Amino acid sequence: MSIKVDLSKCKGCKLCAKACMYGAIDIVEKKAYINNNCTLCGACVSACKYGAISISKKKKTAFNEGDYEGVWVFAEQKQGKLAGVAFELLGEGRKLADELGVKLSAVLLGEKISDLANELIFYGADRIYIVDNPILKDRLDEPYANTLVQLIHEHKPEIFLAGATSFGRSLIPRVAATLETGLTADCTSLAIDKKNKFLLQTRPAFGGNIMATIICPNKRPQMATVRPKVMKCAQRDDTRSGEIIEETILKPTSLRVKLLDFMEELNNKVNLEEAEIVVAGGRGLGKAENFKLIHEMASILGAAVGASRAAVDAEWIPYSHQVGQTGKTVSPKLYIACGISGAIQHLTGMQTADNIVAINKDPDAPIFNVANYGIVGDLFEIIPAITAKLKEVSGG
Repeated sequence: MSIKVDLSKCKGCKLCAKACMYGAIDIVEKKAYINNNCTLCGACVSACKYGAISISKKKKTAFNEGDYEGVWVFAEQKQGKLAGVAFELLGEGRKLADELGVKLSAVLLGEKISDLANELIFYGADRIYIVDNPILKDRLDEPYANTLVQLIHEHKPEIFLAGATSFGRSLIPRVAATLETGLTADCTSLAIDKKNKFLLQTRPAFGGNIMATIICPNKRPQMATVRPKVMKCAQRDDTRSGEIIEETILKPTSLRVKLLDFMEELNNKVNLEEAEIVVAGGRGLGKAENFKLIHEMASILGAAVGASRAAVDAEWIPYSHQVGQTGKTVSPKLYIACGISGAIQHLTGMQTADNIVAINKDPDAPIFNVANYGIVGDLFEIIPAITAKLKEVSGG
């Protein structure tokens, strides 16, 4: 869509500027000009008495639905190891493909990663598209996006799924924009409308207060990213067989970005998203220094350290520890929430844990609504007592 002002009709009456809620119209020498604040809401079009403002919609490009078939999963890998979300996507993709009666394919990109292809077949893929090329070694957005676009143009899948990891969130919007198709980010549920063959993409909206189901009826492929740890992993079956197709990059592009170095976070001893036990702290800790209580308990349990957004916003702990809608999604066997009230945004990221223990001095804190075990009291007394007992039991 685009907006245009016919200056020959414009009288500079300012009605359009008054109607605009975004301050997107400047009146210069009795003429209206649209600035970058415009959201194409159309309020100015209705307000103009002289028909000087118009919004034109880009003509939709028709597509032949029969040209698109199959469910694709982006099998993200890092340093030759498949990301956990790849197995979750294969599990969900298998269900979708079976409902549609089509094949499930995985796309594997990188350098020296051919040995991972069979693993994807064992976890449910019927077909593997693999591009093994040195230009893909460093997982840079540009060559990955160009390669995915090339493959999608050539093979035309009807559905394309990827993980909403830090890499996926950066890469997949670039792919969708190039393909001029829709993309629903951070989905927590996927299903098929069998009548229309639409992918029903459900995700939290309005701060997690409602769940929105989104469809993409006019473009293909239908693209979605899925939050890690919200869907069950596929079951491994070593008896499965599949087709491995080695693809080449037709036009290797010169890189505008070069990776100079990569450093793992030194203080993140346990991967938060993969941890079986998470000990998380929130606003109730009061200050950054008090996170030592969380770290001490986590160290004894062999757990990862998590945090609420309030604690991260207060700069008590790095963002990489944030659990919730705008952080990481975790699904451990045990989640211990210390001084976390339980805002819906936080619960979105952790309520699938097998067991939740909440420690909070407020008996009405929302966290207790999802907790399996709740302790009402002063965390500065409770956490040291629990840690001391853990040390006693472990002999530490």
